[in-house]
Amino acid sequence: MREFKKYPNRRLYDTKESCYVTVEDIRKIVLKGETIHVLDSKTAKDLTRSVLLQIISEQEGEGHEPILTNRVLEQLIRFYGAPMQNVVSRYIEQSITTFIEHQEKYRSRLQDLSGSEPFNLMRKALEQNVEFWNRLAQSGQDRKNKS
Repeated sequence: MREFKKYPNRRLYDTKESCYVTVEDIRKIVLKGETIHVLDSKTAKDLTRSVLLQIISEQEGEGHEPILTNRVLEQLIRFYGAPMQNVVSRYIEQSITTFIEHQEKYRSRLQDLSGSEPFNLMRKALEQNVEFWNRLAQSGQDRKNKS
Protein backbone atom coordinates (compact mmCIF):
# COMPACT_ATOMS: atom_id res chain seq x y z
CA MET A 1 0.00 0.00 0.00
CA ARG A 2 1.35 3.39 -0.99
CA GLU A 3 1.05 6.07 1.74
CA PHE A 4 0.58 9.79 1.11
CA LYS A 5 0.18 12.76 3.40
CA LYS A 6 -1.89 15.77 2.49
CA TYR A 7 -0.66 19.04 3.95
CA PRO A 8 -2.72 22.17 4.73
CA ASN A 9 -1.30 23.84 1.62
CA ARG A 10 -3.07 21.03 -0.30
CA ARG A 11 0.21 19.44 -1.35
CA LEU A 12 0.49 15.67 -1.40
CA TYR A 13 3.61 13.94 -0.10
CA ASP A 14 4.61 10.41 -1.12
CA THR A 15 6.08 8.83 2.01
CA LYS A 16 7.65 5.97 0.05
CA GLU A 17 9.50 8.14 -2.48
CA SER A 18 9.98 11.10 -0.08
CA CYS A 19 8.72 13.68 -2.55
CA TYR A 20 5.72 15.81 -3.34
CA VAL A 21 3.30 14.49 -5.96
CA THR A 22 0.25 15.69 -7.83
CA VAL A 23 -3.19 14.13 -8.03
CA GLU A 24 -2.22 13.08 -11.56
CA ASP A 25 0.81 11.23 -10.15
CA ILE A 26 -1.49 9.39 -7.74
CA ARG A 27 -3.84 8.52 -10.63
CA LYS A 28 -0.90 6.94 -12.48
CA ILE A 29 0.03 4.95 -9.38
CA VAL A 30 -3.54 3.66 -9.11
CA LEU A 31 -3.52 2.75 -12.81
CA LYS A 32 -0.44 0.60 -12.16
CA GLY A 33 -2.53 -1.41 -9.69
CA GLU A 34 -1.17 -0.04 -6.43
CA THR A 35 -3.47 0.63 -3.48
CA ILE A 36 -3.19 4.09 -1.98
CA HIS A 37 -3.83 5.58 1.45
CA VAL A 38 -3.96 9.35 1.96
CA LEU A 39 -3.86 10.89 5.43
CA ASP A 40 -4.25 14.46 6.59
CA SER A 41 -0.84 15.48 7.92
CA LYS A 42 -2.25 17.26 10.99
CA THR A 43 -5.26 15.18 12.03
CA ALA A 44 -4.33 11.80 10.49
CA LYS A 45 -7.87 11.71 9.08
CA ASP A 46 -8.23 9.32 6.14
CA LEU A 47 -8.59 11.39 2.95
CA THR A 48 -8.23 8.52 0.50
CA ARG A 49 -11.84 8.62 -0.69
CA SER A 50 -11.80 12.35 -1.33
CA VAL A 51 -8.61 12.06 -3.40
CA LEU A 52 -10.01 9.13 -5.39
CA LEU A 53 -13.25 11.05 -6.00
CA GLN A 54 -11.19 14.05 -7.08
CA ILE A 55 -9.38 11.88 -9.62
CA ILE A 56 -12.71 10.64 -11.01
CA SER A 57 -14.06 14.19 -11.16
CA GLU A 58 -10.96 15.43 -12.98
CA GLN A 59 -11.18 12.58 -15.51
CA GLU A 60 -14.75 13.53 -16.31
CA GLY A 61 -13.71 17.20 -16.48
CA GLU A 62 -11.17 16.24 -19.14
CA GLY A 63 -13.98 14.90 -21.30
CA HIS A 64 -13.94 11.21 -20.39
CA GLU A 65 -17.38 9.62 -20.42
CA PRO A 66 -18.72 9.30 -16.87
CA ILE A 67 -18.90 5.77 -15.53
CA LEU A 68 -21.15 6.91 -12.72
CA THR A 69 -24.01 8.60 -14.54
CA ASN A 70 -26.24 11.14 -12.80
CA ARG A 71 -28.94 8.49 -12.45
CA VAL A 72 -26.51 6.06 -10.79
CA LEU A 73 -25.27 8.80 -8.44
CA GLU A 74 -28.84 9.67 -7.47
CA GLN A 75 -29.55 6.01 -6.70
CA LEU A 76 -26.38 5.72 -4.65
CA ILE A 77 -27.33 8.81 -2.63
CA ARG A 78 -30.67 7.18 -1.85
CA PHE A 79 -28.89 4.14 -0.38
CA TYR A 80 -26.89 6.17 2.16
CA GLY A 81 -28.35 5.61 5.60
CA ALA A 82 -30.77 2.98 4.29
CA PRO A 83 -30.74 -0.56 5.68
CA MET A 84 -29.34 -1.96 2.43
CA GLN A 85 -26.34 0.43 2.26
CA ASN A 86 -23.77 -2.22 3.22
CA VAL A 87 -25.28 -4.81 0.90
CA VAL A 88 -25.21 -2.40 -2.04
CA SER A 89 -21.60 -1.45 -1.33
CA ARG A 90 -20.48 -5.09 -1.25
CA TYR A 91 -22.57 -5.89 -4.34
CA ILE A 92 -21.01 -3.08 -6.39
CA GLU A 93 -17.50 -4.02 -5.28
CA GLN A 94 -18.05 -7.71 -6.07
CA SER A 95 -19.61 -6.86 -9.45
CA ILE A 96 -16.61 -4.77 -10.47
CA THR A 97 -14.21 -7.46 -9.25
CA THR A 98 -16.07 -10.09 -11.27
CA PHE A 99 -16.12 -7.83 -14.33
CA ILE A 100 -12.35 -7.31 -14.08
CA GLU A 101 -11.74 -11.05 -13.71
CA HIS A 102 -13.81 -11.77 -16.84
CA GLN A 103 -12.03 -8.99 -18.72
CA GLU A 104 -8.62 -10.45 -17.79
CA LYS A 105 -9.72 -13.95 -18.89
CA TYR A 106 -10.94 -12.52 -22.21
CA ARG A 107 -7.66 -10.65 -22.77
CA SER A 108 -5.71 -13.78 -21.90
CA ARG A 109 -7.68 -15.87 -24.40
CA LEU A 110 -7.17 -13.26 -27.11
CA GLN A 111 -3.46 -13.20 -26.38
CA ASP A 112 -3.33 -17.02 -26.51
CA LEU A 113 -4.96 -16.91 -29.93
CA SER A 114 -2.75 -14.19 -31.30
CA GLY A 115 0.57 -14.68 -29.56
CA SER A 116 1.81 -11.37 -28.30
CA GLU A 117 0.66 -9.17 -31.19
CA PRO A 118 -2.85 -8.29 -32.44
CA PHE A 119 -1.49 -8.55 -36.00
CA ASN A 120 -0.93 -12.29 -35.43
CA LEU A 121 -4.62 -12.72 -34.62
CA MET A 122 -5.60 -11.11 -37.91
CA ARG A 123 -3.05 -13.21 -39.80
CA LYS A 124 -4.34 -16.43 -38.19
CA ALA A 125 -7.92 -15.52 -39.04
CA LEU A 126 -6.91 -14.82 -42.66
CA GLU A 127 -5.03 -18.14 -42.86
CA GLN A 128 -8.05 -20.00 -41.51
CA ASN A 129 -10.30 -18.31 -44.06
CA VAL A 130 -7.95 -19.18 -46.93
CA GLU A 131 -7.73 -22.76 -45.67
CA PHE A 132 -11.53 -22.98 -45.50
CA TRP A 133 -11.94 -21.67 -49.06
CA ASN A 134 -9.22 -24.00 -50.34
CA ARG A 135 -10.98 -27.01 -48.76
CA LEU A 136 -14.30 -25.86 -50.18
CA ALA A 137 -12.79 -25.44 -53.65
CA GLN A 138 -11.05 -28.83 -53.38
CA SER A 139 -14.26 -30.61 -52.35
CA GLY A 140 -16.06 -28.98 -55.29
CA GLN A 141 -13.27 -30.14 -57.63
CA ASP A 142 -13.43 -33.68 -56.18
CA ARG A 143 -17.19 -33.85 -56.79
CA LYS A 144 -16.71 -32.58 -60.35
CA ASN A 145 -14.04 -35.22 -61.05
CA LYS A 146 -16.29 -38.03 -59.72
CA SER A 147 -19.10 -37.10 -62.11
